[in-house]
Amino acid sequence: MKHQILKAGHAAWRLLPREFRRNAMSGIAAALTRKPDAVPPAKSDGIVVAGDMAGANGLAESARIMHDVFAAHGLARGSMNLGLPSVVPAFEGTISPHAALLAVVNAPILPVGLSRLPRDILRHRRVIGMWVWELPVVPKQWHYAGKFVHEVWAPSQFCADAMQAIVPGRVRVVPYPVATGPLPFAGDRNSFGLPQDKIIVLTIFNLASSMVRKNPLAAIAAFKAAFGDNDNYLFVMKLSGVRDYADDLALIRTAVGAARNIQLMTETLPEPELRGLIAVSDIILSLHRAEGFGLIPATAMLLGRPVIATGWSGNVDFMTPETSILVSHKLVPVIDPRGTYEMPGALWAEPDIEDAAAGLRKLADDPALRARLGAAGQAYARLKLGAEPVLAAAAANGIV
Repeated sequence: MKHQILKAGHAAWRLLPREFRRNAMSGIAAALTRKPDAVPPAKSDGIVVAGDMAGANGLAESARIMHDVFAAHGLARGSMNLGLPSVVPAFEGTISPHAALLAVVNAPILPVGLSRLPRDILRHRRVIGMWVWELPVVPKQWHYAGKFVHEVWAPSQFCADAMQAIVPGRVRVVPYPVATGPLPFAGDRNSFGLPQDKIIVLTIFNLASSMVRKNPLAAIAAFKAAFGDNDNYLFVMKLSGVRDYADDLALIRTAVGAARNIQLMTETLPEPELRGLIAVSDIILSLHRAEGFGLIPATAMLLGRPVIATGWSGNVDFMTPETSILVSHKLVPVIDPRGTYEMPGALWAEPDIEDAAAGLRKLADDPALRARLGAAGQAYARLKLGAEPVLAAAAANGIV
């Protein structure tokens, strides 16, 4: 009888509007979870990094990179799994009671994650949220998390501007230190089963990160417009999250059609091998509708690969006409079948397919241009995306 009541209650809950359910869950968790002290300690003994430390997505990789930077400079005091609600929080290393806490999990997850920790874990502790969002406006459920952090670090100015609505005056731009990440896998194209004699265009995305936002169908259209069925060119699409998003994968396969110069890769690659795949490609393509930062374009630039990407949102912090090819676009109302990004007044970019195709042809036909943009992008990424901004932000927060 009890099981039937719970089942009926769950069914009724699922009938409620998705936005209502999200707001309710975030609000309940925020109301029940203990907040940190209103005034943080002036000094902290190092920092604990919390996040989805074993995940295979951009936010998880960002958490690992942040931890590694602090570890390399003697500031890390452990790490903590604090990802999706299904993940039990777990500590790794010695957690100092006087260390600051950097939560590299987005705002809606933070109160839920903190609610499963010991109640006194936040006492006398500085708490910093490292949040990334892909639109200029943030959903209502993000606002509940503002009381759980003393400061927010945003990886781009685009993100920071959006976060000001949640914690006005307490937002700092701290780019992900991509330049400190793992070295690429020391292999060649043979290691990935790729041909030596073709110009390879590569796109990388996780279906869990929203297919409509990542916009791979536009990338397919641009590649076809640029090269048709010419087998001197190969478009490699590195996908993850395919097991949970079979419908999205089916749409991609339909768009690919009978094209023999488009190849899908769906196996999971460790970060060094993913960087190795980028390193053996000729051109990196991202026709996203919105990015909070753009880890793949940033990593590609660091590795000296020329990048073609939509000229809007977080990636324009480090992508300029001198370091990359930025695709023209127009801003359009967000239409998102999953409902993650759809909200009143929300806009994102619709990249120009023909402009992208022209950029692909230009780079593919000009090895000297590829080398020049690759070198310029690499120099810029090394200069702007290293450890220094992270360490400066830590010092400004009294983390020693």
